[in-house]
Amino acid sequence: MAEKKLDTFTIEEYLTLEDQSDVKNEYEHGAITAMSGGTLNHGIIGNNINTHLSNVVQKKGTDCVTINGDVRIFIEKANSFVYPDGMMICGGIQTAESDKNSVVNPVLIVEVLSKSTESYDRGDKFHKYCSLAAFKEYVLIDQYKPVIDILYKEDSSYWKMTTTIGMDKSIYLTTLDCYIKMSDIYRNAQGLVAPQFRLDI
Repeated sequence: MAEKKLDTFTIEEYLTLEDQSDVKNEYEHGAITAMSGGTLNHGIIGNNINTHLSNVVQKKGTDCVTINGDVRIFIEKANSFVYPDGMMICGGIQTAESDKNSVVNPVLIVEVLSKSTESYDRGDKFHKYCSLAAFKEYVLIDQYKPVIDILYKEDSSYWKMTTTIGMDKSIYLTTLDCYIKMSDIYRNAQGLVAPQFRLDI
């Protein structure tokens, strides 16, 4: 979650800070944003989805690898380093020239939405991700109710979104050609509310 912006830094200064920091910080055009701690549900749901992604990758025996939210992505066109809540890389891990610990070729990215970051995750952060050549699938998970949006890149200019609602449903991941139950993603999550929708005529 975005918490506060610090002074202007070079990429080298940012990376030195990250190596010494006990908290995660994101970077964009010299500005550093400290990330605040997540909620209990954020941690539970993030762990659940990353575990299931890893299990599917292992079961299928693909050349893909799943990575949790401790690893940052470097987005060259946005001059930005960001932390997703999870991701999958296929065909070998590629890292930034400036930092061997920052990856540049995620195929699938996961974000567990928070009230303070939802608009950023759906908007500017997604737009930055879109500049990554390998990026094809974006999984947005609501941590307060069982609703998951998945955006999949159909071609170079078109993204298709599918919304899955309800604990009795399953999401489909095109990049892995698999289904994952919503009940498994939300297992042990606390205080979920049933989505309420009203059709205004």
